[in-house]
Amino acid sequence: MVKTRELTAQEKAKPYAKYFYRPVDDPDGELMEGVRPDNPMDPAKALYPEDINRLLDPGYHEVETGWCNLPNGAGYICVNNKMPGVTVNMLDWWFAWHSLAGLHYAIWYPPGHYDINISQKDRARVLDPNLPVKEKIYGRTDHVVEDVGTGPEDIFIYFCHPAELGFDMNRFHPPAVAAVYGGYGLDMPQNAEPWAIRAPAIMCHFIREIPGGIEFRTRFWMGYTLIDGKPVMMLPYGVRVPEVAIQGLAEHNVREYTNLRNVLPQIYTELGGRIP
Repeated sequence: MVKTRELTAQEKAKPYAKYFYRPVDDPDGELMEGVRPDNPMDPAKALYPEDINRLLDPGYHEVETGWCNLPNGAGYICVNNKMPGVTVNMLDWWFAWHSLAGLHYAIWYPPGHYDINISQKDRARVLDPNLPVKEKIYGRTDHVVEDVGTGPEDIFIYFCHPAELGFDMNRFHPPAVAAVYGGYGLDMPQNAEPWAIRAPAIMCHFIREIPGGIEFRTRFWMGYTLIDGKPVMMLPYGVRVPEVAIQGLAEHNVREYTNLRNVLPQIYTELGGRIP
């Protein structure tokens, strides 16, 4: 894939602009096998959002990397991306820092990430030195522009506290979980008319510590949203999320987090874990 845009002169002057130009790393073969277009998983082995607390159980689900249409038409994605050398502190910092500038978002995955914007209120929270880093993430809405496999899209993501996703906070502690970055949102093709909005989605990145690093267990439920802290299926009866959209997002997730895994420790060290 080619780079999605050119950097401005101001962006090129940033010390971390070099990460935009470095070769993008290819994922390992096992992960790519799980997200192949011709290899959907058995929907009977999927996790439903109502059962999100099963992620807190020890061990692994029968399928940790895969994609499929659920019987109700929704799309399901799961990915387990191992990240040696990455820590929870690095991820907390990243999920705050990357929201501050389009270049920050672009270096995450140059072939598919265009831009990011947040409100002035959210920006003030991210930049507040007295606010704990996780609080810079929760309650923020990111407007990102990226290509997740079906062309450039405007995507709006509301990051919420794990309790809002439905996690039992009495069980929410190591070693069961080290962190969760999740929320819900919707997307639409770039420059689309309002009625072209596509399926909403719930997103959950569930982090556990493993020897030498962390594992990034992702779950997407395309067609669902959260209402009053409860997952609600929003697709009209008989409508199904297109398989190309599900598989495209699954592959995009594998590729973007593979690249992040390989650049984050160096970026974090070079910038001293500071915001901004």
